[in-house]
Amino acid sequence: MTDALVPAWSEPFSAAARDRLTRLPPLETIDRDWAFGGATGRGVRVAILDSGLESDHPALHGRVAESVAVELDKAGEPHVVADDHGDLFGHGTACGGIILGLAPEAELVSVRVLGSDLRGKGPAFAAGLEWALEHGVRVANLSLSSKSEAMFGVFHELADAAYFRNVLLVCAANNVPGPSYPSLFSSVLSVAAHDEPDPWRFYYNPSPPVEFGAWGVDVPIAWRDGGMTVATGNSFAAPHMAGLAALLASKHPGLTPFEAKAILAAVADNPRR
Repeated sequence: MTDALVPAWSEPFSAAARDRLTRLPPLETIDRDWAFGGATGRGVRVAILDSGLESDHPALHGRVAESVAVELDKAGEPHVVADDHGDLFGHGTACGGIILGLAPEAELVSVRVLGSDLRGKGPAFAAGLEWALEHGVRVANLSLSSKSEAMFGVFHELADAAYFRNVLLVCAANNVPGPSYPSLFSSVLSVAAHDEPDPWRFYYNPSPPVEFGAWGVDVPIAWRDGGMTVATGNSFAAPHMAGLAALLASKHPGLTPFEAKAILAAVADNPRR
């Protein structure tokens, strides 16, 4: 068969290219030791789109590599700028502490898109996510979402861009019923809370849209001004999965988002038949 007769998109599967398709062993041989054993998150940049990070908080162990913020000009256009304001609320620092509790050598990248009231505009959120995709992160923790139908298309395109750039988006589902984006898109790893106090315990839900459950009820979290508190929410379940995703990416650098989700599903704590 000549190249001219090969259908579009078929090139990776041609005889000359198939050797490059070598991937992982079958799922039956995958366990947690294979997935995470010995991994620390070293070499993995994790973006946290949130209220900022308090870089000198003891729970963050000096692991904040970069901090930016998205500001809207008078015309409502977003601009990404260097950020030295830390965490305006505490929420981002909480997520960062959870991630480092699992992946202590990951590098955190703070992308502040929320204000001191923990609110933000959809265009700022989208611009922050686009910036993260362009700046070398492997995992992005999104413990926030947009309910705006006007932003549906924008976030759908960004979720696709992340998937094809090999960036895993870990998205908390909204704490109240109703659609929110990008958490409900199939290309992201969506997370809701369970109540078992174990950061390593998580479940796979074979009936999406929300695919994974992690500890998110009465979670001890880092907070503003070097403090700690206890809180509940899907926001604090998502960074548990982001930490595990960072461990996977650290130990298996070639993983795609599709493979990462499949591996996490394979080693989840679901009851076995």
